[in-house]
Amino acid sequence: MSATRYTYLGPAGTFTEAALRTLPEAATRELVPVASVPAALDAVRAGQAGGAFVAVENSVEGPVTATSDELVNGTPLMIYREVLLPITFALLVRPGTSLDAIKTVTSHPVAQPQVRRWLSANLPDAQWEAASSNADGARLVQEGRCDAAFAGEFAAALYGLEVLVSDVNDEANATTRFLLVGRPGRVSSPTGLDKTSMVVWLPDDHPGALLELLQEFAVRGINLMRIESRPTGEGMGSYCFLIDCEGHLSERRVSEALMGLKRICPQVRFLGSYPRADHGGRRPVRPGTSDADFAAASDWLARCLDGRGEI
Repeated sequence: MSATRYTYLGPAGTFTEAALRTLPEAATRELVPVASVPAALDAVRAGQAGGAFVAVENSVEGPVTATSDELVNGTPLMIYREVLLPITFALLVRPGTSLDAIKTVTSHPVAQPQVRRWLSANLPDAQWEAASSNADGARLVQEGRCDAAFAGEFAAALYGLEVLVSDVNDEANATTRFLLVGRPGRVSSPTGLDKTSMVVWLPDDHPGALLELLQEFAVRGINLMRIESRPTGEGMGSYCFLIDCEGHLSERRVSEALMGLKRICPQVRFLGSYPRADHGGRRPVRPGTSDADFAAASDWLARCLDGRGEI
């Protein structure tokens, strides 16, 4: 495996690349742009890269389903890091292009909902054309195949374009979450501010089936940070769930929750425990759910079994 190579959605100049370069280890890795999220992750599966850096969700548009489906299907992968990147678009054009000359606009499909109102107010008649990435949209403008592209302002110099309008965003606090994904390996040590991710499949379709899964977390005082349903492909109404929760696999409450899910679900895919990128702080552990509480309960049970404890 090429452990020193990381793949990411290219070409050069994407927000994915910008987020990847915030990782300290990126300075010592070969960063390789590829054409799609599946291609980035398949390079890891094939041993051609040590890691893939991919977007997983946006605070405006929601999940990046290409990433979700890759984590659900195929050879298992594991999440090792996450990065949160504030997103602000610039409208990039060829030098000399005016706003009233723009007839076609391009970018990644996830970008469109983030600039929809701006487009409606400023370019209501412009035709939207999807690109494989924001930087690829800039390349299409460079080649004369589109009039303008929404991309990061930093992409302008790479493609010989001008920033016609900067700071374009319908939502001021738009943020995209990215993941560093690799082949399964040893879980990193807990930091005290961690997140654990998994995929779970319902045992069958019956009233309360999802509630039964969620109770495995609730009874142990574990806060869920994200839950996303994805079709399994086995027919209408058949779904699995990608779940992010607070805590680390080494914590008893988290490990016992996963064991509970494993007992009742036909399949559970562990996606990793890794440091959280947000700095909102950890919620206080509910009384009765700390590692010390679990250890005390186990010790009490052992005393009961050999007649040394109070029943």
